[in-house]
Amino acid sequence: MLSDYFTVGVMTKPHGLRGEMKVFPRTDFASKRFSAGAKLHIRPVGGTPIAQVEVQSGRRQNQMWIVSFKGLQSIHDVERWRGMELCVPETELEPLPEGSYYIHQLVGLEVHTDDGKLLGKLTDVLTPGANDVYVVRSKQYGEVLLPAIPECVLAVDLASARMTVHLMPGLLGEEE
Repeated sequence: MLSDYFTVGVMTKPHGLRGEMKVFPRTDFASKRFSAGAKLHIRPVGGTPIAQVEVQSGRRQNQMWIVSFKGLQSIHDVERWRGMELCVPETELEPLPEGSYYIHQLVGLEVHTDDGKLLGKLTDVLTPGANDVYVVRSKQYGEVLLPAIPECVLAVDLASARMTVHLMPGLLGEEE
């Protein structure tokens, strides 16, 4: 059985005529993923990998990366990959520090309040800036946005698929 693949970048368009691609990074480990010798898989957005490539060189340019691949030496070699994702199998994900999680590990967790009540299910993680925001779908409150900060997120237990949170005043959109 194939393991799941996770996107580390999206190829936006060719850069120049020598087979380089502009890549929008979707990883915190871009310098490793886009360095010489790194092996990546190419797939249509959300699809199944259709090719494997090896990075020849990569360099950061503003918010993007300029990446070249071994054996692809011209714009004609890479044009067909425009808009495709670069991904890695789950087995090659970088280990994270204690208390840090990949988004796919969090989505689907049941979210309980610190007084034992079921709030809902975590459905998405937003990354707007200073801290992540967890989106919880609640039967009682609709969509609840929780800041991913220690004062709010008290515990994450992946083994039991459960997150415990403290609801600070105002998070449910009502006077408390």
